Amino acid sequence: MVSTTQEVQDEILNTVRKSQETVIEAVKAWVEAIQSVTPKLPSVSVPLADRLPKPEEVVANAYDFAEKLLAGQRKFAEDMVKTLTPGEDSKAA
Repeated sequence: MVSTTQEVQDEILNTVRKSQETVIEAVKAWVEAIQSVTPKLPSVSVPLADRLPKPEEVVANAYDFAEKLLAGQRKFAEDMVKTLTPGEDSKAA
């Protein structure tokens, strides 16, 4: 059962990864096509723009937070299972 579950999970992750790669390639082609037909825009000075986080930082911070949140949720779920499973503490000892 566990190996079947793991196989299904691996297949889902593989499908998601392939889909993401396909989307990245499509967006890359779209950006290149648009850039080739649009004129260069003059640079615009935005006050305090240098204080804004870079897009990479925003993504990293969001995923760092999500990882911490998910780790906390996992611990909570594991503690809840232990609490609801009679005699588990005595079996581990």
